[in-house]
Amino acid sequence: MNPQDAFFANLTALCGQRFEGKVVTTDPQDADFANNRLLMHVRDCSDSEIRIPFWVGEDKSRTWVITRQDVGLRLKHDHRDPDGTTHTLHWYGGNTANEGTAERQEFPVDQESIDLFNANDAAVSTTNVWAVEVHPAKTYVYELKRPNRLMRVEFDLTKPVTE
Repeated sequence: MNPQDAFFANLTALCGQRFEGKVVTTDPQDADFANNRLLMHVRDCSDSEIRIPFWVGEDKSRTWVITRQDVGLRLKHDHRDPDGTTHTLHWYGGNTANEGTAERQEFPVDQESIDLFNANDAAVSTTNVWAVEVHPAKTYVYELKRPNRLMRVEFDLTKPVTE
């Protein structure tokens, strides 16, 4: 099994479960995340796509969408306003540039997202690289990095939650 198929299988094994997480980096920009309950719910799983709503406290506006492509995997951020309409910064992300590993995939920002960020005064994000890690029976990690910026959120896979 190639690393991306193994990664997708590791993620699929979590389908239907919810997990709490915490910010494990110390950037002051992440205080809002660090001071709220973080919850992910792996759901809406198919052979080609997995949707993972990510809640920050009462903010339920974010969903990570990981999709199989003809070559590689894609991560997009479905970001919505409280009324459910698409947020100004919606559907940003990127595609894998290499095969990664069964436990870690990296998604450099794609051109569509660069254009979106530039058009919405978010040019700082045009060098983003997102990563997702799945360490079976241990942790799920969401990571955002760019020059002078690193945020990692770790979710404890040993303790699924019901609410």
